[in-house]
Amino acid sequence: MIGEKQTRRPLARVLTAAEPLALAAVPAAMACLALAGVRATAGVSLVVALLCVALLLVGFEASRPALRQLMPTAVLAALAAAGRVLFAPLPDVKPVSAIAIVAGAALGRRSGFVVGALAALLSNVFFGQGPWTPWQMYAWGLVGYVGGVLGEKGLLNHAPALYGWGFLSGIVYGLILNGYHVLGYVQPLTWPAALAACAASLPLDVTHGVATVAFLAAIWLPWGRAVRRVVAKYDL
Repeated sequence: MIGEKQTRRPLARVLTAAEPLALAAVPAAMACLALAGVRATAGVSLVVALLCVALLLVGFEASRPALRQLMPTAVLAALAAAGRVLFAPLPDVKPVSAIAIVAGAALGRRSGFVVGALAALLSNVFFGQGPWTPWQMYAWGLVGYVGGVLGEKGLLNHAPALYGWGFLSGIVYGLILNGYHVLGYVQPLTWPAALAACAASLPLDVTHGVATVAFLAAIWLPWGRAVRRVVAKYDL
C-alpha cells in the first residue's frame, strides 16, 4: 500500500503539470490542423479532446480524493445535469456553466472540470450521446477549471471578475462547439464559411453567457457558502 501511494504521488504531480498543456492542446490542434488543411482534422481533434478529458479525469482519480470530497463534487455534477434537463425548453439557458464555476471556486480546479464534464455526459443520457459529447465535456470542464484557477487567485471574490468570466464562459463554450461543427460539417472549409457559422450561433452564445451571469447571481452566495462550510468542516 505504501509503495502504491508513493507511485501515485509522482503520477499525480506529473498529471497536474500536464493539465494546462492538455487543455491548451485542444484548441491549438483544431487551429493548426485546419490551417494545415489536414483532411482528418475533425477526427484527429476529437481524439485530442478525448485524451484531454481522460487526462483530467485520471488526474482527479490519481489525486486520491477522499469520499467526503467526492460527495460534493458528485452532487454538484448531478445538479448541473438535472438543471440542464430541466431548462431544456429554453435554448442555451442552462445552469451548467454557473455550477461548474461554483464547484471550481469552492472545491478546486479539478473538481470544477469534473463537474462540468460529468454534467455533459450525464445529461446526454437524456439529450442523446454522440461525437458532440466529448466536446461538451471538454468545454464545460474548461469553464469549471478556469473558474477554479480564478477562485484560487481570489479573483472571483470581485463581482466584475465573477460575472465577467460567467459571461465569457458562454462565448468560450460556443466557440469550442462551433469549432467542432465547422471542422466536422462545413465543406469546403473556408474562412467566410467558418465566420458565417460562428456568426449564426453568436446570439445563442450571448444568451448562454447572460444566463450564466443570472444563474451565478442566484447561486453564488448561498451555494458557495454551503460548499465552503462542507470544505471547512471536513478539511477538504
